[in-house]
Amino acid sequence: MSHASVTHNVTVMPGDGVGSECVAAVRRIIAAAGVSIAWEECEAGGVVFRKGISSGVPRETIDSIARTRVALKGPLETPVGYGERSANVTLRKLFELYGNIRPTRELPGVQAPFAGRQVDFVVVRENVEDLYAGIEHMQTPGVAQCLKLMSRKGCEKVIRLAFEMARAEGRHRVHCATKSNIMKLTEGLMKRTFEEVAREYPDLQSEHIIIDNCAHQMVRYPEQFDVIVTSNLNGDIISDLAAGLVGGLGLAPSANIGNDVAMFEAVHGSAPTIAGKNIVNPTALLLSAVMMLRHLGEFEAAATIENSVIFTIELGKTLTPDLTDPDHAASTTQFTDKVIEHFGRKSDHWKARHYHALNPPRVSPRSDYVQVKSRSIAGVDIFVESPLDAGALGESVTALLADSPLRLTSISNRGAVVYPSSDARVDCVDHWRCRLMPRGNTREATDAQIAEALARIATKHAWVHIEKLQAFDGVNAWAADAGE
Repeated sequence: MSHASVTHNVTVMPGDGVGSECVAAVRRIIAAAGVSIAWEECEAGGVVFRKGISSGVPRETIDSIARTRVALKGPLETPVGYGERSANVTLRKLFELYGNIRPTRELPGVQAPFAGRQVDFVVVRENVEDLYAGIEHMQTPGVAQCLKLMSRKGCEKVIRLAFEMARAEGRHRVHCATKSNIMKLTEGLMKRTFEEVAREYPDLQSEHIIIDNCAHQMVRYPEQFDVIVTSNLNGDIISDLAAGLVGGLGLAPSANIGNDVAMFEAVHGSAPTIAGKNIVNPTALLLSAVMMLRHLGEFEAAATIENSVIFTIELGKTLTPDLTDPDHAASTTQFTDKVIEHFGRKSDHWKARHYHALNPPRVSPRSDYVQVKSRSIAGVDIFVESPLDAGALGESVTALLADSPLRLTSISNRGAVVYPSSDARVDCVDHWRCRLMPRGNTREATDAQIAEALARIATKHAWVHIEKLQAFDGVNAWAADAGE
């Protein structure tokens, strides 16, 4: 059933709440399937935060994952009053786990909103950048900013992963879901990258879809999807939506893929209210472990376990309380026993996929991943905190720059132009974007001119930050405001 002579080294983090019970069940089932794994048990999450380690991940765990390069993780919590960021995010960033793979497939016997529709698709979510880079600032006492950072390298890696996932699972179509109709530079970068990379996969259909329409289509015709690749925030939302179609997060597995490390985890939380009661459903982590076994090349054992889980759930005689009447439910231990007992059995209503090894994408490690032939500075946006109204602020900044090489061309508030004139009825706040451009026929600004203009404005107004308006290879690299 397994490569008997091969022992795999795997870091396991039981995590918090029901995590230890789920992990124990998974380890029993994997061992019964004949897979030899040397488990390195490590801590992460709540217990670590309480020890005063703000990341939620101790050095011993980091070293173990770096050594084994494969991890299986139970749910982690961030207790109120401890830590600053989730341990999950810490692990993803430490090991550049850039791609989150979330399969969504109907399980026979599970009562779900879309039961009988044969839902079967995968969401591939970019996992480390976008708004989840976590770069936030209070710009003024009443205005917060979160930087949405998306890179060509990050987009390309996750898009290639989606196409390779489609090939490995024998799928035929890849959708790219973005909000590029509104965020033309950030989300637009993902769309453009997708369209370029898709040419290298002529054997697969490729299609772009706007993310809100994607969500709409998912709850109307989910059968049309095979693989959906999307950015971090979008993927976080629609992958949970996808799980809801087929029974919820308690059945949802996932994999986090990096260049050198892969981490497999259940999507659900730590469920502290049922921890220690031996009633948790381990299916989500068990199906995550099936993904891990395929990653390790243990395809036969993965198929055996997956088929047995499906058969057990469909049979319906030994189900945990989340899937049946609690008064007649089985314990976690009883469910685990039945999965092992049903090795070799298959559902008559479940068509197993024929999986192949995933070919992970490789891109250049260069930090300057995109190189251009020419660049120029066309102007600058200076963000100012001021209690003045648009007219008064505009007149003040214009006067301050009276004999400067740069002139004020417009002021916007929350993305809408409010100066020099505007029909927009904007409920303004004290956070203003002042756009400065060169005077006359001059087409470029210099760093020295920008510094001088900033110094002049600072004599009267509190500036918050600046953004250069750059052009790369003659193409403007900034967005226009509403009304501009």
